[in-house]
Amino acid sequence: MQYLLSLLLSLSLLSSAYAATAEDWRKRSIYQIITDRYALPQGADPTACDPAKQTWCGGTWNTIKDNLDYIQNAGFTAIWISPVSENYQGPRTPYGDPYHGYWIADATKLNSKFGTADDLKALSDELHSRGMYLMVDVVVNNVMALSTTPDLSTYMFKDKSQYHPYCPIDWGNTTSEQNCWLGDLNVTLPDVNTQDPGVVSAYSTWIKALVQEFNIDGLRIDAAKHVDMEFWPQFCGAAGVYCIGEVFDADAGQALQWQGKQSLDAILNYPMYNALVEAFTIPGAQNMSAVTTMIEQIKQKSSDPTLLGNFLEDQDVPRWASLSVDPQSLWNAMTFNFMSDGVPIVYYGQEQGFNGNADPMNREPLWPSKYANTTTYQLITKLNQLRNHLINTTEDWVTTQVQVLSETKEAIAFMKGDVITVLTNIGSPPANVSIAAHTPFSNSASTTDILTCTQFAVGSNGTIEVEYSKGGRPVVLVPDDLLDNSGLCGHTLATTVAGKSSQGAVTTSGASRMTLANGTPLAFVAGLVLVASSLLMGAL
Repeated sequence: MQYLLSLLLSLSLLSSAYAATAEDWRKRSIYQIITDRYALPQGADPTACDPAKQTWCGGTWNTIKDNLDYIQNAGFTAIWISPVSENYQGPRTPYGDPYHGYWIADATKLNSKFGTADDLKALSDELHSRGMYLMVDVVVNNVMALSTTPDLSTYMFKDKSQYHPYCPIDWGNTTSEQNCWLGDLNVTLPDVNTQDPGVVSAYSTWIKALVQEFNIDGLRIDAAKHVDMEFWPQFCGAAGVYCIGEVFDADAGQALQWQGKQSLDAILNYPMYNALVEAFTIPGAQNMSAVTTMIEQIKQKSSDPTLLGNFLEDQDVPRWASLSVDPQSLWNAMTFNFMSDGVPIVYYGQEQGFNGNADPMNREPLWPSKYANTTTYQLITKLNQLRNHLINTTEDWVTTQVQVLSETKEAIAFMKGDVITVLTNIGSPPANVSIAAHTPFSNSASTTDILTCTQFAVGSNGTIEVEYSKGGRPVVLVPDDLLDNSGLCGHTLATTVAGKSSQGAVTTSGASRMTLANGTPLAFVAGLVLVASSLLMGAL
């Protein structure tokens, strides 16, 4: 009987005991949210949020939880939310209020503006019931103050020795970038001394407890390169989950030194972001070779390109629509992020065509969009549906690295697994240009462009050709036999698919078969619980 009680207890803890690894996260796609700006509570004024005012608009963990269908129906399998720690509380600063969540006061306390501990647990539970993951942004490099001599009593670390002395950053000097203070004299960001063993130990204890209490699946690390590299293996090891860091650097060699056993599982792929801007924005350099060159540099420098975070927008860079006037440029660049190596990340509002240029205007509220089913939202849904299908039904698509097949001034063709993607920077107007590429396909192969559901002929020697007489649309060619059970382009959707990944099978709406984080079906666990319960009742 004691054994049966232990079995029931073990089963009840099974879902919370599992930690999502880098291997699990490479199979996800992420929707990034600024918690304050995603959704309003019932009865709130939907017209009151002006991003220029740099103050709170009312979004909470509960309002995210109550509006997850919009995210899941687009096929996303994870969300990334703002930091959850307590922020500065006091008079309005020259840069507004800490609505964004990055002005940390005491990391060990929750941000009451976003909700209670029960609210955050409820969000985590709801995500996991849908087969989705929770990524939380964390800030460990610094706290926030209004002077260079703040009162330390309100912070997690209260002793002066636990901070580096104030100094302005000498950019380009690594020691200065890691030990001096970000911010300015209006809003200072006192730099935590992460070389101090006591600080390292306290941070490790805190992050382990936070991850376990709220069943967090992954961490996004703010300002990762401003912390000494040796800190990260211990911190992320204590967390026990995937860590992806912000390393704001366009140089692949400089940025990717922060990925690997010596540092973090992955970084946000700023080098590729800059290459995509250079290649696709209209107006812009229109330099397609920047993408080809960056693919090769990343292969050489990255410990695993399939773990990097692919993005076109975030809270620190301009919205794509503020850089490029042609929506086809967005759709082509976005398709790259889903169909190439790495984890696709979409910043909330990108699917609605938001065009804020810089902080704070790129932090708009989402609700004025009425969560419309835009063309971009539909494209994301289809790309997620294909990507999830390939992950569920192939052994190695997600881990197979991209191979560039062909590149011209106007276009690029690349292959990942058995899927060929052809992208262009010409924009919407028709053009008398084309791109050809040699593929491993036989000339009898049957392929479909899943974005238009058009059959695509393969020529002699496996050649495919895409022409742009109707404008510069992205093309994703998939062998027809790979589309079985996908629900795409007339192929039947399998209600359940034998999952070969941790995320379970994904339906056309994006809803996941309910599984534990390690892929164990909840129905199986429920069955074990029923068996154990029956045995227990018989023993009483």
